[in-house]
Amino acid sequence: MYSENPARDVLLFSKAVVSNQLARFWPKLYVDLTLQTGRGVGEDDASQVADYFIQCFQDYREQMEFSDEEFSRYLSGKTVLEYGPGDILGVALLVYAHGADKVECVDRFPLSKLSNKNVDVYFRILNSLDQNRRERASEAFKEKGNPRSGFNPDAISYKVTRNGLAEARNEYDLVISRAVLEHVNSLEETILDIGQCMKSGGISLHQVDLSSHGLDRDTKFDFLTWPAIAYRLMYSHKGFPNRWRVDKYRELAAQSCLKVKKLSPTTTVGMEALNTIYPKLAKEFRHISLEDLSWQGFWMILERV
Repeated sequence: MYSENPARDVLLFSKAVVSNQLARFWPKLYVDLTLQTGRGVGEDDASQVADYFIQCFQDYREQMEFSDEEFSRYLSGKTVLEYGPGDILGVALLVYAHGADKVECVDRFPLSKLSNKNVDVYFRILNSLDQNRRERASEAFKEKGNPRSGFNPDAISYKVTRNGLAEARNEYDLVISRAVLEHVNSLEETILDIGQCMKSGGISLHQVDLSSHGLDRDTKFDFLTWPAIAYRLMYSHKGFPNRWRVDKYRELAAQSCLKVKKLSPTTTVGMEALNTIYPKLAKEFRHISLEDLSWQGFWMILERV
């Protein structure tokens, strides 16, 4: 393990273990105390949050190489699943507005809520749409056009399940997630869940963030040097990164009989930084090529064949 300050790291370990038990036994209290939103921090303004969801939707469209109209035609009549939507179902609302028959959201923490700010975000998303799509999006709520009334479950539904798994079979045409898979408790169970819940020919589209999420202490990727047992004791119930690298995603997709249609990095780390940390990696990462290790994130499109 890499450490430039062992005393600090012992204290860090102790605090992290305590908070991990809090998340394990009292998850709602943990969420309330840590103010988790599912989007990270720094998005306090409702208009910025609405813009974030609009950009997420456009990112999905661009990754599938559709124009606006082509994406709407593709979504028409589809049943869509979103993993880990966070506290605002903004992407779900946009997907429904653009033609999806139904959008179901699943999470491991009870994050979704109708605070004044979140309601404001929904109104801003509605107002960003053209007349036809705004009319359709308005029907996603129990009272047409009124986000304060909550979502009509026949249009957009939300549930919290064990490990955030859908636990469905052959139900969805499209499965999406953004900065979620790197946080799941069991990546193996989640990739299997993705494969099982998609219809034959279904598409699964994911943006994955492999950065440390603020867990590096002294140098890039030194969070990968914690021994596996220590890391589990610190972070296994808090939704922190599970640390798996891109090679694991390839392996699990193959095991779940999913065809990898696209796998492309978003950003990478320079080799100089990797050479510093490589000899100190925890044993489960020592077999990974430097090229795969360099990926700080990626887009992945899977197809159930």
